[in-house]
Amino acid sequence: MYERKTEPLLSRRQFVERLLGHAAVAATIIAGALFLGIAGYHFSEGISWIDALLEASMILSGMGPVHEPQTTIGKLFASGYALFSGVVFLGLAAVILAPVLHRVLHHFHLDEGQDAGG
Repeated sequence: MYERKTEPLLSRRQFVERLLGHAAVAATIIAGALFLGIAGYHFSEGISWIDALLEASMILSGMGPVHEPQTTIGKLFASGYALFSGVVFLGLAAVILAPVLHRVLHHFHLDEGQDAGG
């Protein structure tokens, strides 16, 4: 997926395409995590879909809960979803930063005679 240290840097166009690909993966993961949260809050707490969207969005973004869970299953789901959201956040940071960090590290490994690729 990534070029080896003996290969030249990607062109800027190719690098931007790689970044957009990683952003698409991140957006897909966010959508899936948000859907899981919406469904979980709707079915465990019996709240409306729009309130479940608000609750899941706030937890997933790290802002915190809006409504206090009223049922035991709702409290268990909220606890698990909060932990899951923290792991998703760290994973998404890695997905987004991977191409940038790889490019920086790859740049340091280039021999003097190699082209930086633009």
